[in-house]
Amino acid sequence: MDYGILKFDEPDRDTSRKIIHIDMDAFYASVERREDPSLEGKPVVIARHPKDTEGRGVVTTASYEARQFGIHSAMSAAKAYELCPTAVFIPPNFTLYREISAQIHNIFEQYTDLVQPLSLDEAYLDVTDNKYNLPSATIIARQLQQKIYDQTKLTCSAGVSYNKFIAKIASDYQKPSGLTVVPPELAECFLMKLPIEKFFGVGEKTLEKMHTLDIYTGEDLYQQSLDDLMQVFGKMGYSLYHKVRGIDNSPVIANRTRKSVGKESTYAHMMTHDDEVIQQLRRLSQQTFASLEKHHLHGKTVVLKYRYSNFSTHTKRKTLFNYIHSAQDLFNIASDIWYEEGEAERGIRLLGVTVTNLNKMSYENMALPLHHSKRGDLRNNDDKT
Repeated sequence: MDYGILKFDEPDRDTSRKIIHIDMDAFYASVERREDPSLEGKPVVIARHPKDTEGRGVVTTASYEARQFGIHSAMSAAKAYELCPTAVFIPPNFTLYREISAQIHNIFEQYTDLVQPLSLDEAYLDVTDNKYNLPSATIIARQLQQKIYDQTKLTCSAGVSYNKFIAKIASDYQKPSGLTVVPPELAECFLMKLPIEKFFGVGEKTLEKMHTLDIYTGEDLYQQSLDDLMQVFGKMGYSLYHKVRGIDNSPVIANRTRKSVGKESTYAHMMTHDDEVIQQLRRLSQQTFASLEKHHLHGKTVVLKYRYSNFSTHTKRKTLFNYIHSAQDLFNIASDIWYEEGEAERGIRLLGVTVTNLNKMSYENMALPLHHSKRGDLRNNDDKT
């Protein structure tokens, strides 16, 4: 197809927006290291061990220590083992990763409703108009990094700019725990110096074509005409021509359907008695239900998460026929699960209460109150403590 005959409107460079791209640092591997601190400093590979799969497994991600051996995502587990036989192989726990991702996205939504997730571990935020009326996206990015670490003990990298394309590249610029800000007046200089493989969307095949055209940096790409790029790369050539000039007016689209709402806490003082645990379950149930109300949601499934002193983490759930419509109901169910499954004498260092199986609140979803637990009334027990 002769793209040279097509006519396109030349877009203006919109520099009025404030866009943040957050990318968690080696997310899955970091979660596993958080769950098991003995993994600190070790090369961790998220994949089933090749000895257990006859070499058929694939690496989901790898810690930064493992990456030093050349291990990367989408590599075969057998190849990863060949590169680093001492690596610790851990099967992925996507249930846990999704729970933590939801917790992180709840932090994002404290600042803006314009959150566009790309995966469990990264998202765009448009904070041009934000809930705190903060004038600086850089300040917001720093606050997000701190809040995410405080609540999850995980680090992330942030890119700040006036469009999505540059913000995403910037978030990868100083990993891990990096914050890179590219204001409009520095965008051209930033893009010119970049190796072309750092441009988001440039894969192996595109990279090979670019090298045949002696395109190795952003500056090399900038020298190409629109017609030449479109002849070789088609519509992608049109996109690259404008992006290397700092033009990307694509909006941040909030398309995430909330799948869970929950609260969890890690305790410096280990709990060893049921009374202590129940007291915390009351608090977490109140906080979780308040968040449900804030988002006008009902749910039918209660998930109780707890971690023992040996760092083993357990997740138990109960699904109901009716929607939960009070903090009392939520507390009743969470405490029932605890008494059925938990062992306080083993020492509790983390508790979490989450509601899933969500739907928007409506009169059709309203039902008679759920059963009352034997654990007591939420309000009255709060008065006693």
